[in-house]
Amino acid sequence: YSTGDEHSRGNWGHLDQVAALHWVQENIANFGGDPGSVTIFGESAGGESVSVLVLSPLAKNLFHRAISESGVALTAGLVRKDMKAAAKQIAVLAGCKTTTSAVFVHCLRQKSEDELLDLTLKMKFFALDLHGDPRESHPFLTTVVDGVLLPKMPEEILAEKDFNTVPYIVGINKQEFGWLLPTMMGFPLSEGKLDQKTATSLLWKSYPIANIPEELTPVATDKYLGGTDDPVKKKDLFLDLMGDVVFGVPSVTVARQHRDAGAPTYMYEFQYRPSFSSDKKPKTVIGDHGDEIFSVFGAPFLRGLNPS
Repeated sequence: YSTGDEHSRGNWGHLDQVAALHWVQENIANFGGDPGSVTIFGESAGGESVSVLVLSPLAKNLFHRAISESGVALTAGLVRKDMKAAAKQIAVLAGCKTTTSAVFVHCLRQKSEDELLDLTLKMKFFALDLHGDPRESHPFLTTVVDGVLLPKMPEEILAEKDFNTVPYIVGINKQEFGWLLPTMMGFPLSEGKLDQKTATSLLWKSYPIANIPEELTPVATDKYLGGTDDPVKKKDLFLDLMGDVVFGVPSVTVARQHRDAGAPTYMYEFQYRPSFSSDKKPKTVIGDHGDEIFSVFGAPFLRGLNPS
């Protein structure tokens, strides 16, 4: 939550992560660990967090390897220079006066935990706004360029090769928009079909995470969907387009620039359907967003449960 000034600079979650890494440096040896061999890892928003820490001067020498699964700092809308509009919108929803940032930050800090949780429901985080102007939509509270945790936009830091050049694994899944994300975001795909016009409209409504200008959306959908008249195939190809724009292209770009800075860099694409998958997920979806987590951690507490 950032007002862009001293009243709420933002990046509080990332600063907690930096504090945790300092704690690890001071205490890992007491648990048999090596403070000179720390790996940070995250998936989705966690992958973006890892990517930000790789770029942050505050995290220098606090870790020695990094893994970003399905999420990097170059994904559109995850890092912004200014979140004042979103901060004010949240204050209005909370019933706070918005005369100055000092006033509404003070008001918000008086709210109870339950009131803040109710506020997040009102914000409809991660939901696709099908009616308003997507350029004014705030599907989540983003990382901000604060001059401290992030001195510049990620693109600039990567171009200048001025970051933590540790060995880095960057990964994506084969169908990042296969089922989970479009379901969570409320994409109107319940019939399993899509026409070209609707696809173009959906791509524009996805601007906060896709960052494709309105005039280019028909070009993109024609490139991906123009080769078929089958509405079922068009739906699948549109989801491929979303996966490429939101995850594929940013991840490849980050990996290439990390490599070009002289650091050992690796990429993978996860192509597997876990045996423990929701019955609601189409059988054709292989490597959905989050599917690799079962392979990373296992699922010992899920044995014997019905996936539905």
